[in-house]
Amino acid sequence: MIVPLNMMSRDAIERLLDAAFGADRHGRTAYLIRDGMPWLPQLSFGMEDERGRLIGSLQSWPVALAHADGGRTPLIMVGPVAVDPAVQGTGHGRALMDAVVAAARAQRSDPLMMIGDPEYYGRFWGFSAEATGGWDCPGPFEPRRLLALSVDGRPLGGTGMLGPRATVRA
Repeated sequence: MIVPLNMMSRDAIERLLDAAFGADRHGRTAYLIRDGMPWLPQLSFGMEDERGRLIGSLQSWPVALAHADGGRTPLIMVGPVAVDPAVQGTGHGRALMDAVVAAARAQRSDPLMMIGDPEYYGRFWGFSAEATGGWDCPGPFEPRRLLALSVDGRPLGGTGMLGPRATVRA
């Protein structure tokens, strides 16, 4: 069952993330992009099993593309999509992604971005690297895996450095 992630304990979320990605995950580029930002409750989801145990989570974060002229384009970083290793490959991650894309479209949120597999995220939800060629990250990344999706038809693109959003819009 998909539930708002803020219904789950922080400890349960951290245990799941450690199990899915390892305790050394904090040094990854995605963590640098969203450094210091709280995840967005309205676009973050958990998945419970029949006993109410957290077996999947998806967090979304307020980030921005900082341009050389000082302007900033607000974006929402999707991920990590974490699924308990015991139930990976059973569609839980896909269901969580369906939920976040549907919620973002319903809320007409800022464009979504992520670091992920373009073949998978492009096939099911339309994420692509077509508009991210001018984007840079504060750590190592593969340009083909830097993906974006406009959920309301706003154009994507521009040049700049990805990082935490200075102020969070409600």
